[in-house]
Amino acid sequence: MPAKYDVIIIGAGAAGLMCAATAGYRGRRVLVIDHANKAGKKILMSGGGRCNFTNLNSTPANFLSANPHFCISALKRYTPQHFLELVERHGIEHEEKAAGQLFCRESSKDILNLLLTECEWAGAEVRLKTSVTGVRETTGGYEVRTGGGVLECGSLVVACGGLSIPTLGATGFGYELARQFDLEVLPTRAGLVPFTLHPELKDQLAPLSGISCPVDVHCNSEHFREPMLVTHRGLSGPSMLQISSFWHPGDELQIDLLPGEDAKQALMHLRKDKPQSSVGHYLNNHLPKRFAQAFNDLQGWQGPLQGYRNSDIEQVGQTLNRWTIKPAGTEGYRTAEVTLGGVDTRQLSSKTMAVNDRPNLFFIGEVVDVTGHLGGHNFQWAWASGIAAGNEA
Repeated sequence: MPAKYDVIIIGAGAAGLMCAATAGYRGRRVLVIDHANKAGKKILMSGGGRCNFTNLNSTPANFLSANPHFCISALKRYTPQHFLELVERHGIEHEEKAAGQLFCRESSKDILNLLLTECEWAGAEVRLKTSVTGVRETTGGYEVRTGGGVLECGSLVVACGGLSIPTLGATGFGYELARQFDLEVLPTRAGLVPFTLHPELKDQLAPLSGISCPVDVHCNSEHFREPMLVTHRGLSGPSMLQISSFWHPGDELQIDLLPGEDAKQALMHLRKDKPQSSVGHYLNNHLPKRFAQAFNDLQGWQGPLQGYRNSDIEQVGQTLNRWTIKPAGTEGYRTAEVTLGGVDTRQLSSKTMAVNDRPNLFFIGEVVDVTGHLGGHNFQWAWASGIAAGNEA
């Protein structure tokens, strides 16, 4: 006979575990299954191993979706402060890095252990190394076929994430299930991902590899003022990861290397006050020394400013405040932190995350078309959507 549960959750990640504990505390018999050998693999590697578990400033404006109002309900009902209280109840030491971004002081393991402990206390079972081979709708719910046998449940929650970082076990299984039940899946692509460059530009920027500097990057009417990191493959760092979610193949990036500074006006004044000074001297005072020198050499700016015409200085200023490059592409799902697109949320209840015409089938977390900015927002969506479904399933 199939083992019977009130709720089966496919996916033992952030959203799935949060949902499991929530449903378990309601007295529901809950089973979480995952094909991986370890729960929460993405949690463990996040934030450089210290897990940026929420952002105190998280609002619906920090999320991308074809249906932007969908996330409002869940995020309003479960806020960053709610999760912070849970973290503090478990005695996890944490710290605020950039504004609002909360990290574990010690290790991401603390957040995973919190979730597993909550599941244990709530009586929710977590079963790993369990692959789903098929799902079938039944009169009273769903039949889930696995390598370890057949399971039955009244409510089924799909929390198996997106396509990001396949080495951690990511697959498109959640999208396949959605299509099986006639749900539309919006086109997916890698988000929060480093850019790759064409060979010529990559070679030119090679001397800058490993250097980070604050920039303001613009693309498609969006901009982010955060650090940029030049790597041996291309451009990374928070600013590039953020803007990658708004970039499409063929788009250019405008990078302001001196945010808040009008380089043209500053150089005009410098030429007047210190005509023997150079662009290189100016850059040394505004950028990391290695970056300043390498970028100056790359542009070929030589000689004292007194030898520069107004048009020359205007061109230098334009380059510094609107350095325009066209990426070759991105590193793709291999290193992407999130998957853009996914299950179309217009088919789901914003209150419960259930499918509109199937009130006992739920989709939560990254598998749906809600994607946060960098900085703890995607975890906050996992917690909020998991809670929303867990209170109903």
